[in-house]
Order: sequence, then C-alpha cells, then structure tokens
Amino acid sequence: MVLITAASAAAARAVAAGRPADDYIALETRDASPAHFLFKIESCSLLQNCGIDKYETNDFVAGEHKWKLIICPNGEDKTKDSDYISIYLAMGDTSSMPANWEVNAVFSIFLYNQIHDNYLYSLGITRRFLGVKPQWGFSKFISKKFLTDPSNGYLVDDNCVFGAEVSVVKKEAFAIECLSLKNFEIPYKRDWMIPNFSKLGEFWKSEEFSAGGHKWAVKLYPKGTGDATGRHVSVYLYYYGSNTGTPSERVHTRRTIRIKNQLYDLHHKYTNTAWYVGSSDNWGRDAFMEIATITDPKKGFIVNDSCLLEVEISVKAVVQVSPLPIKK
Repeated sequence: MVLITAASAAAARAVAAGRPADDYIALETRDASPAHFLFKIESCSLLQNCGIDKYETNDFVAGEHKWKLIICPNGEDKTKDSDYISIYLAMGDTSSMPANWEVNAVFSIFLYNQIHDNYLYSLGITRRFLGVKPQWGFSKFISKKFLTDPSNGYLVDDNCVFGAEVSVVKKEAFAIECLSLKNFEIPYKRDWMIPNFSKLGEFWKSEEFSAGGHKWAVKLYPKGTGDATGRHVSVYLYYYGSNTGTPSERVHTRRTIRIKNQLYDLHHKYTNTAWYVGSSDNWGRDAFMEIATITDPKKGFIVNDSCLLEVEISVKAVVQVSPLPIKK
C-alpha cells in the first residue's frame, strides 16, 4: 500500500520554486520494525492538556552518530500544521564532532499499526545534516484525523508508537571529475631546424616545451621505427602532463606535425585529433614520410643537411580527476 499524505499540489509548487518538498510524503507499509529506535506515547489525548507542544526524545545511536526524534503533536506551525503531527529527525549530542561537521543520511520515520502488526513508514529520503541545519523531517507527517480513527489501528487504547531508521552515507574513494572545454582559436606553433640530418642516430628528440598549459616533446626517427624501419621517417608527439602536475589527466588535442619544404610551398604534414591519457602518452606515425622523398635533394625537404620540423597544438578539452578527503 502506498499512501500520499498532505497537499501534493503545494509540494509540486515547492519543488518548482527550488525548495525541499518536505510536506509531500510517500508512505508504505512493512512488517519489519525500524532498525534503530522506537518511541511509545501513552495517553496521547492528554498531550495538549499537559501543555506539551514539542517533545524531544533521548538520543539513540545509528551509523556511529547520535540522533533524536522531535515530535510536535499539534504541528510545528499551528497556523498551518495544526491538523497534523509534525515529526523530525535531528542530530543528538554533537559536542564531539569536529568544526564544520557534516553528516549525510538516508532516513525513514515509522508509525506502528497495532491492529495489523506492521508499520507505516516514509520512504527513505537523503538529507545533509549540518550545524546550521541539524534536523530534517515532515511538518505534515500524518493527519490527526487519520491517526485518531480507531479503524486505522495506529492509536489503540490511547497509545501510539513512532520509530526511526537511519543509514549514514559515508564517502569512500570519492573523487571529482571535471571536463573543461577550451576555445583556443590560435593554435600553439613551434619549429626546429634539425642540423646534420644524415648523421643523426636512432632518433632526435626536442627539448620539453609548454603548450596549452601542458608539457610536450617531439621525437623523430630518421630511419623509421617499428614496421616502417628503413622505409619511412617516423615522428611522434609526446605528452608529459600538465604544468601544474594535476594527476589523472586526459587531454583532447588537435595536433599537426609538419616537415616543411624549404624550397617550395609543398609541406608534408599529418593532422589528427585524439585524447592523450596520462604522462608519456604519445601520438604520431611510423610511416610519416618516405625516406626516399625526404632525402631527395630535388624535393626541398633537406637543405644543407638540415630538416625543418614544425608542430601545431590546440588543446580542446582537459579532464581532471581530483580525489577528495574522506569525510565521515
């Protein structure tokens, strides 16, 4: 059975206005008693005569924290809630809590049915309990009319029983991932004149340089590498992480590697867009350019035994994953 109490239209308006709809309660029934606390009121009809408009229970423990129930038998706000029972879950003794404490918890409030031996309870809601907001609950938990109707079974022999169940949400291995999109209209460009090309060893490597807030280097294999060995020049762009050393980064980059023609406007280039993941990740082509083409003096790529290499980098997006300290 699902029972909707209070004014759902008012709750919908509260949600639309960005306010918690605490007056909107979905109630279900179950056989199991609440795991953490039961509170019995005997001679309920005498509450008003005794002048008790608000009652706070003793503390009980759940999830290593102390809690209590606050019950207003005539409603918390008598101008709006006088026909309802208001009930709240509140933090108990917080004297041992650190400054700026925060506890996130999922909780349910219970009402015992003494005829059917089961419980009417609010579906679990998650709330953040703070020093400035130490209690959450329902100003219109159950109507007095519904509670006092003997056929419903919740008030028998002028006695009723409330309860609470609390599950503390703990942060474990918590991290925040942030995708930052970049709008660099002018890409970073860098070129190198590589001398003594015919005398290079296995590879030539540039110094580390900065582009788009990140560290890079270029490596050129004049005789190729991998399957391209002996047939093609191989060129790679290496990623060495952010300038700030932020961990767990991915960088989405558009990059162009270009061997420039020093005689004609016929440069040899390759452009691609992809993600770099972690430091020392690299991108390039084994078969970037045929050795026969680059070493042909008529082609204009090698002049005075020097090669002109250029890279162009545009950082399009950055993903940062930052671990947070665990808060209990």
